[in-house]
Amino acid sequence: MRPSLFKTTPLLAAALLAVCGSVGASSHREAPFITTSPKVDGTDFYMFRSYEAGRADYTTLIANYQPLQDAYGGPNYFSMDPNALYEIHIDNNGDAREDITFQFRFRNALRDGGGKTLAVDNQNVAIPLIQFGQVANVRDANLNLSESFTVTMVRGDRRSGRAYAVSNATNGATSFDKPVDNIGVKTIPNYAAYAAQHVYSINIPGCSTPGKVFVGQRKDPFAVNLGAIFDLVNAPVAVITDRANAGAAPNTIDDKNITSLALEVPTSCLTAGTEPVIGGWTTASLRQARLLDPSPKAGHQTTEKTGGAWTQVSRLGMPLVNEVVIGLRDKDRFNSAKPKDDSQFASYVTNPTLPKLLEIALGLPNIAPTNYPRTDLVTAFLTGISGVNQPRNVVGAEMLRLNTTTAPVPLASQNTLGVVGGDLAGFPNGRRPNDDVVDVSLVAVMGGLCVANGDTNSLGLGTACRPSAVPLGATSLQLHDAVDQSRAPLLNTFPYLFTPIGGTQ
Repeated sequence: MRPSLFKTTPLLAAALLAVCGSVGASSHREAPFITTSPKVDGTDFYMFRSYEAGRADYTTLIANYQPLQDAYGGPNYFSMDPNALYEIHIDNNGDAREDITFQFRFRNALRDGGGKTLAVDNQNVAIPLIQFGQVANVRDANLNLSESFTVTMVRGDRRSGRAYAVSNATNGATSFDKPVDNIGVKTIPNYAAYAAQHVYSINIPGCSTPGKVFVGQRKDPFAVNLGAIFDLVNAPVAVITDRANAGAAPNTIDDKNITSLALEVPTSCLTAGTEPVIGGWTTASLRQARLLDPSPKAGHQTTEKTGGAWTQVSRLGMPLVNEVVIGLRDKDRFNSAKPKDDSQFASYVTNPTLPKLLEIALGLPNIAPTNYPRTDLVTAFLTGISGVNQPRNVVGAEMLRLNTTTAPVPLASQNTLGVVGGDLAGFPNGRRPNDDVVDVSLVAVMGGLCVANGDTNSLGLGTACRPSAVPLGATSLQLHDAVDQSRAPLLNTFPYLFTPIGGTQ
């Protein structure tokens, strides 16, 4: 096997012991507390060199929130939380601390301050819908609810660093409009054209060239056999251990939408000095205190008052980590933690439970690798892979890592197995929407990394990485979830994720 395969599998392995067992979009409802606050539940984080023609000098960052949206979810649909702080963080020197943060805040306002009314028997009565006619334009006159957002860039610590407003490159405005969700074809006949009007060219302080921003509903790009996976891997072993059957099952979440916070930033604005590797993750925070109003006032879009310090409640870098790597008792703690403190979760990587759970679920005793401690996973999970995406001076921490010197690959030429498939621009060197992180991670967690690496330890994965300690042997290289990621539709241009499914077609 080619060295590129060895290099990829490791990183996947570590960060995604999770994938093999869980999988929804990387983080759907993965911790007890976050199930109560879906508006701040991060589902997936993507970071990759832009592969749109002529945009190779840019890096795209996409943070998805609000999992498992049904297209028919009216009449209120899925506006973002104005009392929350959504953030995308970049570590550009390997010290596990954010050096650049992009903060998103939202504002939702009713038309004319109190909402559209209709005259009913000489009385003006507020309507119950967020639209009262066909919608085609930004701030359309037929919208009863307007959604807008601001973007702030912070250099240094996310709370004490210096903050700068990101502005519209066309008119200098610091507030941007968010498109209403895809209600259906009668309300919005051409949703793709309508949403495209909400892609903005932006001035980012300190950057010599403009970037782009888009926030809005998209079709969930993730593909996974979700129901079967969580039902104790309810799939025939003969199917999931033969890559000839990699597309045997339908994508469980093919009919779901999510909300994307997408940025395209000049790569030179994200890196520091001569270090080409950046780390990234997304978080969402709420105020520490919330007071519910027992008598909400007419025209207000919230029934709560908030105060106190921002408190992190959601965190996502590498996909699926909290879902199936972190123990149930520590899931909320992981969501509140910062990468610099990740040593507290080390035992979940050195002695992972997922392989043991697969033994139980599949009814196959003694298939878990025995190369404890799993130094192969520790290397990948905490530091990135040497020669692929490991910073020169690295502090171990869980985050998505991207080597920005690796040239992007056009969508049509991408290999969904990323580095494992010989495509060095893919996962785990960053993550593109088309990368099949589930399949790669399954291979890694069940010892495929050690099998591919042989006894040479050429990747510096530690002496515990022994092929003889992998009971599945070469079969570990064939593992998959029976869903083909490449069948998920995507765009060739920013924001890359496909038009969301409408309430009616």
